Amino acid sequence: MSIKYRKNLLICSGSSCHDASNFDLMDFINVKLKEYGLDDDIQVVQSVCFNKCSIGPNMIVYPDNVEYSTITKSDIDDIIIEHLLNGRIVERLVYNDVNIISGTHKKQYRIALRNCGFIDPEAIEDYIEKDGYDALAKCLTTFTPEEVTQQIIKSGLRGRGGGGFPTGVKWDITSKSVAEQKYVVCNADEGDPGAFMDRSILEGDPHSVIEAMAICGYCIGANKGIVYIRAEYPLAIKRLKIALDQAKEYGLLGSQIFGTDFNFTIDIKYGAGAFVCGEETALIHSMEGLRGEPTLKPPFPSVSGYLKYPTNVNNVETFANIPAIINKGADWFASIGTEKSKGTKVFALAGKINNVGLIEVPMGTTLREVIYDIGGGIVDGKKFKAVQTGGPSGGCLTEKDLDLPIDFDSLTAAGSMMGSGGMIVMDEDDCMVAMAKFYLEFTVEESCGKCVPCRIGNKRLHEMLTKLCDGYGTPEDLDLLRNLSVVVKDTSLCGLGQTSPNPILSTMANFYDEYHAHVVDHKCPSGQCTSFLKYYIDEENCIGCLVCARNCPVNAIFGEKKKLHIINHEICIKCGICMERCKFDAIYIK
Repeated sequence: MSIKYRKNLLICSGSSCHDASNFDLMDFINVKLKEYGLDDDIQVVQSVCFNKCSIGPNMIVYPDNVEYSTITKSDIDDIIIEHLLNGRIVERLVYNDVNIISGTHKKQYRIALRNCGFIDPEAIEDYIEKDGYDALAKCLTTFTPEEVTQQIIKSGLRGRGGGGFPTGVKWDITSKSVAEQKYVVCNADEGDPGAFMDRSILEGDPHSVIEAMAICGYCIGANKGIVYIRAEYPLAIKRLKIALDQAKEYGLLGSQIFGTDFNFTIDIKYGAGAFVCGEETALIHSMEGLRGEPTLKPPFPSVSGYLKYPTNVNNVETFANIPAIINKGADWFASIGTEKSKGTKVFALAGKINNVGLIEVPMGTTLREVIYDIGGGIVDGKKFKAVQTGGPSGGCLTEKDLDLPIDFDSLTAAGSMMGSGGMIVMDEDDCMVAMAKFYLEFTVEESCGKCVPCRIGNKRLHEMLTKLCDGYGTPEDLDLLRNLSVVVKDTSLCGLGQTSPNPILSTMANFYDEYHAHVVDHKCPSGQCTSFLKYYIDEENCIGCLVCARNCPVNAIFGEKKKLHIINHEICIKCGICMERCKFDAIYIK
């Protein structure tokens, strides 16, 4: 945000806010500011997603740090007259659960997302005003590479991409590899369903990642960096390119950075959206123009990576923490979180929850606090059933786990995992068998096919789940499903195959009664598997109007005019058109 203006209005550029407004909010506000003669005094800035998708459109008035939500056209005059002209906050537009000072819920703590929504991501001046590139200057002019690496080790920062490997240790290993060339790679190829943590950071604070990559290059002895980003992220790519050009223009990338002998450049390579390329060796092969397939380790990329040179791979969120650690100290970061999981974690809340969007919480925050305090509870007041953490690689946690602290070890011990940060909430209406089938379908499609257990084993698992959901399962299938899941988990080549059975194993452990009902009782307790459903006509309500019969696409409804109709279940395809068209509530599902 420019300091030339008295105030800056940061407008959320997220798709949810844009769709909710039904008009171009930025253009409308600019027109209004001109009407009031404030266009030279107030600047309107397109910012990143504010991570409060359920209450958009959103706006932050800076430097006041006041956030307004659910804005309509009629609210703009009130904001201008009351707040911008008279300095009075429009209380009715301030979201009740938002801490006005920090711009986030009181139980959140922003480190990786510290600048997202508060700066113009296309203005390097805004980032510099927020102590941007101070960490890089401090590293290059004050500390040796070894001293910086030790600070990252001391902080306890672990990789946020899913593996949880200590970041500083990885840097240290790479720094000790002797080679004429080394690389720093940023993994921006997040592929979990419903996950958009890395995308939001790159859209809202790209310079923090650039600065961190340069610091990493200094520590490991690399002069080249590469951001591997999925091509489906056009806004993130655009802003990353702008940030790279600005950093070069300011002498923060290139030769002799800050007057030292350190040189560092960053290039961009595009991914095609393959989930398996989240695994670092598959990612490296894709960067080299090869098939995105993993290889056995060792050798690890820190020894032999991109083009066979030592390569350090961290994901976007991991890098976003680095400048804050350098500026505020390793002890500060280590004081946040739990004993073995330091700092904060960004999650993408989705599913049957009132407040969807990104959150960032200290490690050790409980699932109950995330789902009910920050997430606002379950939609329509329905009963919480489960939460899937870690995306398709994770597992389901249930009501008994609500007080579980969120950290690497606790989630793993409970049969799930941290993953990159996807968190999908389910309610009483969700079928856990169908949910496992959904994730297996994703895994089957995303498997690279290199190893047999993953390529064929997951296909067989998906077929068995489909059989269960279609009503043809047998008790023997349940034993086979569990046994094959264990085999796939134990024998697959990479993390994709090794974790793909987790949704099955965790749902069978926590919701075996639902699997049993599908097989023995021939019904889906949640009513989601339509193969078990049958449509019936209520003889008391049916007046024989023939509307249902005329609209049935397969002619499964029989009966004379003004007489009770009957549905032939052998023909019925369960499309629901009859129930939709009936005006007398004569059709029901059982």
